[in-house]
Amino acid sequence: MKFTLKSAEDTANFASEFKDFLAAGDVICLHGDLGAGKTTFSQGLIKAFNPEITEVVSPTFNLVQIYDAKSKNFTGEIWHFDFYRLENPYEVYEIGLEEALTSAVSLIEWPEKISGFLPDNCLHLYLSSSKLNPDSRIVEIDEKGEEKWQKLITFLAKSTKF
Repeated sequence: MKFTLKSAEDTANFASEFKDFLAAGDVICLHGDLGAGKTTFSQGLIKAFNPEITEVVSPTFNLVQIYDAKSKNFTGEIWHFDFYRLENPYEVYEIGLEEALTSAVSLIEWPEKISGFLPDNCLHLYLSSSKLNPDSRIVEIDEKGEEKWQKLITFLAKSTKF
């Protein structure tokens, strides 16, 4: 399934639509080049889970940021990982990936750096810049996989917002 988002605001709003479908143990892998919108997506989703959060920073240098989620469907933590600067995939044990995979919603930027450590039931989003409009983003979602992801994709496809 492919979506075209016209702006950073659309990307954040698109991400906010995911919150009612997520629970502890869910993993969203965000693929794309630098500037593709991975962090913008993460910011939108994290703020949707907790509107009291005013700033969501990219965890590029410390590899992970943890946020409290306060929504009607999920109260817990969101772990936002950015593995761009990861030097050794085994470092994921030091930063708590195993804990996040079982007890939190995990957003993972640059998941290809730790592909052997990811569960099979991740939702993979592929973000890229539009060639027609530099502010637009293309988001492709792998349609194969878990039934819960199929429900999310069906919901997004029926939305008149995107």
